[in-house]
Amino acid sequence: MAIRWTAFPLHPETQDEGRSLEDLFAGRGLDIPKMVAHLKQTADRLGLPFTARTMTYNSRRAQELGKWAEIMGQGEAFHRAVFEAYFAQGRNIAQADVLMDLATAVGLDPVAAQAVLKEDRYKSAVDEDWQRCYEMGIRAVPTFFMNGRLLVGAQPYDAIKSLVTSGGPFGG
Repeated sequence: MAIRWTAFPLHPETQDEGRSLEDLFAGRGLDIPKMVAHLKQTADRLGLPFTARTMTYNSRRAQELGKWAEIMGQGEAFHRAVFEAYFAQGRNIAQADVLMDLATAVGLDPVAAQAVLKEDRYKSAVDEDWQRCYEMGIRAVPTFFMNGRLLVGAQPYDAIKSLVTSGGPFGG
């Protein structure tokens, strides 16, 4: 089964230098260290790479480059590299040099990748993805969507398998 990656912005207003989690969640009364520790515990339980971080970064450029990587036959590898860079290494995926490193690491031409970003070749495609996500009510990542059903958050393999094979935990 082919996976279709759809870009969804959690906080598209985030500037390229990133935003602290304290700023992002200001005024909500959240215990950020506790929240991050819970995410780390969940990732560990699911065998997912995750590092405790204090910043969030804008994924717009990574999403645009991901569209190009898909066309070049390296979409899966590029998306995994971005996931690892962001969640496991805490790297700023809004920075062009980080994205060029990731593109190169998966066998993509970094000069062509720079041109893709400079020319905004996939801006409209990502805009369309964002609009579709908003219309579908998707407000968190990851969200798995199949046959009109949503499964939100990092999920164990069995939950995803159930979504694919039997209509998921929401009934079939």
